[in-house]
Amino acid sequence: MKDLGTMVRRVALVGLLGLLGTVGARAAGPEVLPPGQVPADARLGPVKDLNGYFPFQPPTTREEWTRRSEQIRRRIQVSQGLWPEPTRTPLEPVIHGRIDRGDYTVEKVFFQSAPGLFVTGNLYRPKQVTGKVPAVLFAHGHWTDARLSQSSPAELRQEIATGAERFEDGGRSRFQSLCVQLARMGCVVWQWDMLGNSDSQQISMALAHGFAKQRPEMNTLENWGLFSPQAEANLQSVMGLQTWSAIRSLDFVLGLPEVDPARIAMTGASGGGTQTMLLAALDSRVALSFPAVMVSTAMQGGCTCENASLLRVGVGNVDFAALFAPKPQGLTTANDWTRDMATQGFPELKQLYTLLGASNAVMLHRGEHFPHNYNAVARSAFYTWLNRHFQLGQTNPVIERDYAFLPASELTVWDAQHPAPKANDPDFERRLLRWWREDAEARRQAMTPKERQQSDLAALEVMIGRAWSNVGTVRWDQIGKEDRGGWLEITGLLINSTHQEALPAVFCYPKQWNGTTAAWFTGAGKEGLFNASGRLIPAVQQLVDSGVTVVGVDLIHQGEFRPDGSPLLQTPKVKETRESASYTFGYNPSVFAQRVHDILSVTKFVVDHERASKRVVLIGTSGAGPWVAAARPLIGSHVQLAVIETGGFRFGKLLDFRDPNFLPGGAKYGDLPGLLSLSAPASTWVLGESGAVLAGLRGQYAGGQEWALKDSETLDPQELRKWVAP
Repeated sequence: MKDLGTMVRRVALVGLLGLLGTVGARAAGPEVLPPGQVPADARLGPVKDLNGYFPFQPPTTREEWTRRSEQIRRRIQVSQGLWPEPTRTPLEPVIHGRIDRGDYTVEKVFFQSAPGLFVTGNLYRPKQVTGKVPAVLFAHGHWTDARLSQSSPAELRQEIATGAERFEDGGRSRFQSLCVQLARMGCVVWQWDMLGNSDSQQISMALAHGFAKQRPEMNTLENWGLFSPQAEANLQSVMGLQTWSAIRSLDFVLGLPEVDPARIAMTGASGGGTQTMLLAALDSRVALSFPAVMVSTAMQGGCTCENASLLRVGVGNVDFAALFAPKPQGLTTANDWTRDMATQGFPELKQLYTLLGASNAVMLHRGEHFPHNYNAVARSAFYTWLNRHFQLGQTNPVIERDYAFLPASELTVWDAQHPAPKANDPDFERRLLRWWREDAEARRQAMTPKERQQSDLAALEVMIGRAWSNVGTVRWDQIGKEDRGGWLEITGLLINSTHQEALPAVFCYPKQWNGTTAAWFTGAGKEGLFNASGRLIPAVQQLVDSGVTVVGVDLIHQGEFRPDGSPLLQTPKVKETRESASYTFGYNPSVFAQRVHDILSVTKFVVDHERASKRVVLIGTSGAGPWVAAARPLIGSHVQLAVIETGGFRFGKLLDFRDPNFLPGGAKYGDLPGLLSLSAPASTWVLGESGAVLAGLRGQYAGGQEWALKDSETLDPQELRKWVAP
């Protein structure tokens, strides 16, 4: 370690991300570990899936929670495709078919949450309204034809016997039961359909909730469909569509003249509980939340409609529920994945509420003796909670009364005067995603350059999943040192002890060091700095001869991470057979993101341990340029120069979500040119880009130091030496 102190502590490392290794003869660069041994890196273990363990760590101070809650909320917004938020196009609601039930009415409603996308449901209203009244949004879960369904006589008889339901007529539908009771309590109730459920058939149940295999006709560079790599690269998902429909449902409800905007509640069970958590987390207009049989540190939601890439990387459902604190929130459990909530998850959630001075504003209704449903006992808990906090004047505990059940024929939205849109329409699916993409870009372009840069950088931090502030503690373990005449070759491991990551690295340290350090990344890792004879390639040798320390690193799945010498061709994935990227990337960072993590670790080590460096340079060539482009804006002013060879790479051209360069959201924010713009106005040399791209970047780089933006087709070693070591 003394050798490291005298030789390497002057080294400034900067990270960049490595792409696929080059094909052909391997270079003969230095090896850090014994042959066949791989680094002890936690990322080489099994990938996390939705059945993992997702504990909630309560904050110790309000300030800590303010910072963390903003990060979690931003993660939800980005993952749902709502950053920036889509345009709130006209709802154009149609309310018709009023049914008078004496003390309440039921109406049929449809409106457009996005152009051409119809949200369908029923609106329940109390007959006797004085002043403004509360409103409840009710999202159902994965019950077949939920809003229009009814239990069979045998099912209902069993539920009455177990206490899950109370009435032979009203008990036939837990969905109607809740709506009717709330209307009788003086609330307006809006219950709408999930995509593919009941009257919402533009996108089928089989696609929205049962997607299993990629569709070649929808996996295209233009006019793509849901679940395709292109949709994922633009953060377009069924979950995002449903979250947006929930937000627009709230817009609809608040447009009703009798609704009190200060008393808006939302509830739902199972998948409806997932929708409740997200709307409550995202929309401050919700005043009371009651997600039933969903919030848990265990299984996070198994349907394709409950998973989105980026959503639960490092967080879970209890974190989402926590975002609603300190406002009133109730939860329920059942004999399912929520059964341990009383001891794992709820105590920590209660601790947060206590910290925020609202210990009595969170409640857990335990129902482990019931199966997974929203039964009459759990519904009573919700009514009682709502009555208490909205001061509805009911006697607690509130218990349902029986009512006359309405069959599906009286609740369905579509009829001869209001014909249904085409069902399961792939052309509509393509148009919808095209609108979503074009609208997002229009929203970005409507921002000022500074606003757009700040917004895109916030999205990048979510997509990569690690910022400069949480890189962690990085140390150096030296393993070898060789005197190469005018320079020293020092090898070892960079260990990120916070995240349990280890990177084989080589420092090419000139004996007459000029204070500049260049971290040079290639698609082959540190081997890319050497030729087949074990000598430095000419461009690297020229930098070292001019007094620049050059650092090479094997990023995750490069070099010594691959003992057989083969490049990584497919990203590791979860065991889930359904071919939705969200099952892997909803819980794990992509390989692209992990390689950016490595770059941050390298840079952090240099910043923490090397104060003598006058200049830090990032270089990305032979496939590594996109990683440099993503890493540099996260590192910020700690890097003075960057050399980025893009190779014409675009996230939007990838048609396989298991490609090692796949990044959820990578195409949404200007693709690779967008990443390049995030480093403006810091000095950058871009290699291999078109004139149109460079012209677009030059305005943003105006005012940068030295060469604000340099460009060329190829990397000239002499020019590189002059630029890096003037």
